[in-house]
Amino acid sequence: MDVAGERIERLHDLARAAAADGDADRARYYVRLARRVAERNRLTLPLAFRRSTCDQCDAYLRPGANARVRLRDGHVVVTCDCGAHARYPYEDRVSDED
Repeated sequence: MDVAGERIERLHDLARAAAADGDADRARYYVRLARRVAERNRLTLPLAFRRSTCDQCDAYLRPGANARVRLRDGHVVVTCDCGAHARYPYEDRVSDED
């Protein structure tokens, strides 16, 4: 992994730790910084990072604290406190075979 990718991973870890400590502003700063690093180096953000951040307000999402997570018809709906929705599909692993 290149230097920019390693920095993005480190910023993701720092954002997660800051959000866990209740410092939302610092977590938002790390998320914005990671997005900027990815943009400048033409990298896509890791899937875990994209799914745990809000595209509208750059908050690090913590279900139950600042995000609501619901399952609807084969997709997950994550709603941030700012009102933004993120949807992504999931695969139902329960089989109907008896």
